[in-house]
Amino acid sequence: MSVDKTAILFPGQGAQAFGMGRALAESDSDIMDLWKKAEKISSLPLREIYWESDDNNLMAETRNLQPAITVVNTSLWLTSAGKVTPAAAAGHSLGEFSALAAAKVLDIDSVLELVSLRGRLMSEVDPDHLGTMCALIRVTQEQVEAVVKEIAEQSGKLVRLANKNTPVQFVISGHRDAVLEAAEKIKDAAPRSKAVPLAVSGAFHTPMMAEAAAEFTRLLDSKDWHDAAFPIYCNVNGAPLTAAEELRSVMRRQMTSSVCWIETVANQWRDGVRRWIEFGPQGVLTRMVRPILTGEGAADGSYATVHIPNKEALEAFEG
Repeated sequence: MSVDKTAILFPGQGAQAFGMGRALAESDSDIMDLWKKAEKISSLPLREIYWESDDNNLMAETRNLQPAITVVNTSLWLTSAGKVTPAAAAGHSLGEFSALAAAKVLDIDSVLELVSLRGRLMSEVDPDHLGTMCALIRVTQEQVEAVVKEIAEQSGKLVRLANKNTPVQFVISGHRDAVLEAAEKIKDAAPRSKAVPLAVSGAFHTPMMAEAAAEFTRLLDSKDWHDAAFPIYCNVNGAPLTAAEELRSVMRRQMTSSVCWIETVANQWRDGVRRWIEFGPQGVLTRMVRPILTGEGAADGSYATVHIPNKEALEAFEG
């Protein structure tokens, strides 16, 4: 399969795993230095948390997870250098910053500063736990949109479609009571559906993140942005961008906007991508490709997905 039709993908929150990145770092001093740099920038003991503690709650904590996942994603990509010439990139929520690093839009130090601040702000923005998120499975977008509109109008509270992951998997976000009511009401519209509350510190990808986003934007705007080495298909609308100023502009909106992952992958397919390679611990995004492309009418065998989670997979990968 031609490498000029390859997209690289980077996951975000929820893709963490105990021990992630350890074997690669212990075999490569440059990668170990990257972990140390992330620890210095974030002022967090990331290796202790992800390599020693085995504490799921600690590993899922937003302020810890954001710099740690970014180090793993970028380590895997950097170590694969020369094996892949991507035609495009994308990252899911937090993972979009790994995509910016891979495409040389921002240098790795800037990305680590940004995700460290992003993680801290998102963990602190809702100290009273007024907001939350919930994943909905085996539903349609139309069912979700109808329910959240009804609940928002009836309650006067914020609830919105925050993540469009696949044609049967969505995430809603907003005020806790409204989100839980919407999740319960979805069962009437889709009896086979499943609602999974997410262990998050707030209503991510909604206007409830506006205060955090305003502070984050000040650091975002201070960085030196460059045109992308290859198009990045952006969360905010699923469209490809390469110009530095356009990427900076869209990233200002990312924290408060929905994640349009269905559009992202579908647009890559329409633009000729036929292989998706995910650099990250769990293979979250490669599992989303098939249901999205099924909705596009793509037949099995007309595309490929590859997941690169660790040192062993990197060594086996031939490009």
